[in-house]
Amino acid sequence: MKDTGPRVVHLRRGGTSVVARLDGSTLPCVLHWGPDLGELDESALESMALALTFPYVDSPISSQSFVSVLPQHSSGWLGRPGLLGSRAGRAWSVAFAEVRHTVVEAGCPEWLEGADGAVRLHSVGVDPASQLEVSTEIELHASGLVRLRAFVRNVGTDDYEVLHLLPALPVPGEAGELLDFTGRHAHERTPQRRPFDQGQWVRESWGGRPGHDSATLLCAGRTGFGFRTGRVWGVHVAHSGNQVFLAEHTSTGWRLLRGGELLLPGEGRLAPGAAYTSPWLVASWGEGLDALSHRVHRFLRARPGHPRSPRPVLLNTWEAVYFRQDLDRLLELARHAATAGVERFVLDDGWFRGRRDDRAGLGDWYVDEQTWPQGLRPLVDRVRALGMDFGLWFEPEMVNLDSDLARAHPEWILGTAHGPGVASRYQHVLDLGHPDAYAYVLERMSSVIGEYAVDFVKWDHNRALVDAGHFPDRSPGVHAQTEAAYRLMATLRARHPGLEIESCCGGGGRLDLGVIEHADRVWVSDCIDAHERHRLVRWTGLLLPPELLGTHIGSGTDHTTGRRHSLAFRAGTAMWGHLGVEWDLTDATEAERAAVAEWIAFHRRWRQLLHTGDVVHADLANPALHLEGVVSTDATEALYRLSALDLTLTWPPGRVTLPGLDPLGHYTVREAGPRGDETGAGRPGWLPDGVTLTGRQLDQVGLASPLLGPDELVVLHVQAMAPAVSG
Repeated sequence: MKDTGPRVVHLRRGGTSVVARLDGSTLPCVLHWGPDLGELDESALESMALALTFPYVDSPISSQSFVSVLPQHSSGWLGRPGLLGSRAGRAWSVAFAEVRHTVVEAGCPEWLEGADGAVRLHSVGVDPASQLEVSTEIELHASGLVRLRAFVRNVGTDDYEVLHLLPALPVPGEAGELLDFTGRHAHERTPQRRPFDQGQWVRESWGGRPGHDSATLLCAGRTGFGFRTGRVWGVHVAHSGNQVFLAEHTSTGWRLLRGGELLLPGEGRLAPGAAYTSPWLVASWGEGLDALSHRVHRFLRARPGHPRSPRPVLLNTWEAVYFRQDLDRLLELARHAATAGVERFVLDDGWFRGRRDDRAGLGDWYVDEQTWPQGLRPLVDRVRALGMDFGLWFEPEMVNLDSDLARAHPEWILGTAHGPGVASRYQHVLDLGHPDAYAYVLERMSSVIGEYAVDFVKWDHNRALVDAGHFPDRSPGVHAQTEAAYRLMATLRARHPGLEIESCCGGGGRLDLGVIEHADRVWVSDCIDAHERHRLVRWTGLLLPPELLGTHIGSGTDHTTGRRHSLAFRAGTAMWGHLGVEWDLTDATEAERAAVAEWIAFHRRWRQLLHTGDVVHADLANPALHLEGVVSTDATEALYRLSALDLTLTWPPGRVTLPGLDPLGHYTVREAGPRGDETGAGRPGWLPDGVTLTGRQLDQVGLASPLLGPDELVVLHVQAMAPAVSG
């Protein structure tokens, strides 16, 4: 049905309102995205649009009252256009003769596959002069999370090339500060803040993956916003290839959060009838970062494919044995792992043909006959006899030049006319966009997975995609590579029901909501230093809930930083996610192995709460202290972890608060976790018998911190008291 004039629609879900102005010649203009506005009738919505109309200055260009989710220069928008492209220099300005809008709810005939409780605004614009059909979808989910994407279809008779497609969501003027993340390998998710000044703040990833310096989330909020206070909005680009985040503040007062895929030359070329779809721009808001994060976590947990069975505690062999794979040693390691309560044994890099170090063998996915003369069967059978699942490491998108694969098929390696580009970790990229290369990798992986009934694949990706060109014309292939990686993961899971995949990319380099549609867990970072992991898990957890975050207990001396930490600090840090062990337990003392078993048992006791509850953080005045917790969805129980990551300026350290509980509830607070000298149990000034306080007291007043030295922690269990039953 064609729209006859502007109208305003109001979408409401999960404490969120999205109000959009619709007319017959413009894609939706969002007037409000944020707190629920309650029931509003048609008159109230029209009045809202009228009240938000800017006073006329000197032209429509200077008075941009309404900006669409895909803003165009043809409307007078002077910022970055939402769609930029052309037909060899023609048809580069987009303006719509007609835009049709429909609102549908999930489960209706037009949207049978929609998520339960979601609502969608679908808008389709037609530009006959440019011979384009451009559409947008805005979804509001039951959690209050918003997803936005755009589509371009070429309805002409010659090629049209999309240069970029960047949807946008507005935030109000109170959003005066930006937060995003940066980092490097083994030091990811480092937060950085800056004022939301006029101009553009642009974060780009050009390595065929989000990267270790990925922005991850781009947030804008009231200056000084924290986990519990300050209204904040944030967006995430759900894509695993080249991508861009953009915060744009114009001279006319508009503040936009934007994001999309970065297309290399030719990757956006559309033949007649072809279409390009942008990645989802995933958006959330909250009164503080915790509330923003809760909407993302609840959205993910509502997915049909989200892992719901208890997350198996695993042992990964990498930092235990590296490439030194020996059957007898691994059998002994498996025995100690099972005794400690490990439920999944993962054999890392080094099992395949010619693999003695990282210089050779990558791509030759056959069990190495010299290291494993009987194949993997003796290890796999023993692992299963001990009651554990079996997992295996692959890096299917990569290849060493010193490999049978590279020697036989150099045309399967991404490169340009200059060759395959610079090596990184002695490896290059296998072109999964090449049908024969894709078929080879699928066959080899599926064969090994099937032969050994592999339960879990650790899927690594250790080289950025530079000079990534297809053979024979060497046209850019990053977009095709990303889509092929998704397709390979999906196909393997379909062929091997129950197979779980971990997304590892030199640790945390490919950690996004695109790959998480195909993966059950991410490896947060190659650094498992418990001090570093506090930051890594805290900020990665803004996007992903604990059950998706791989967190391991390492050896006493960290292999990345060289720091030494107590076992209590390492284990108490690692239990705050999907727990694993990455330590040669054959070299551990009996006391250490016993302590590991205690911590694993403690985690297994509480993982249902840790992997289903709401993650909360306290904004503490003492910067040396970190407090995070997980509160059950009914607020009847919680676990909190209080950590000292530095020397405190005051001694005693002062008060700490426990957020997220029912203000009217009464709770008993006790120390939890394995006991021992290292845990902080029985420290002077702490409450050995616990204490009972209301949720409001714990949140607003708090309690005195125990005396914790640098890199020490304590775990607290909080239990609601049953209401008194009158006689």
